[in-house]
Amino acid sequence: MIRLENILTPGRSLVSVPGGSKKRVLEQIASLVAIELTELDEQDIFESLIAREKLGSTGFGNGIAIPHCRLPGCHAPLSAVLRLDSAVDFDAIDGAPVDLLFVLLVPEAATDEHLELLRQIASMLDRSEVRERLRQAQSSEALYQVVVDAQNGH
Repeated sequence: MIRLENILTPGRSLVSVPGGSKKRVLEQIASLVAIELTELDEQDIFESLIAREKLGSTGFGNGIAIPHCRLPGCHAPLSAVLRLDSAVDFDAIDGAPVDLLFVLLVPEAATDEHLELLRQIASMLDRSEVRERLRQAQSSEALYQVVVDAQNGH
């Protein structure tokens, strides 16, 4: 089983990301991933995330969104986590603006394993104490460590 901590890096765990709008946040996600993984095209990532949002918002509730998509050229799942400095409207199911985003990009030939990753993310973010620790993290490393700790049951 793939574990979240194995597809997330401190470099893709960002605090105090400027909000603005849903579109702007998705652009920032695409840029962040493309900087670290140069084989992936920033515009392709952005367009894939936008296309997925058009199918239905990935706003999860409790100020959380889980933008995710299948991505051509992506060979292994990868994740990013962002905490925004100001919440944005993400058309979430509970109507609450979003300040925590957990991103999941998977290969086009996505499998049940990828659904399991989404389940892991949703289950972790369902815990109020984990959400609180994510919101209090002051650095990329601290944000990443909250995810690792949560994955290990702490």
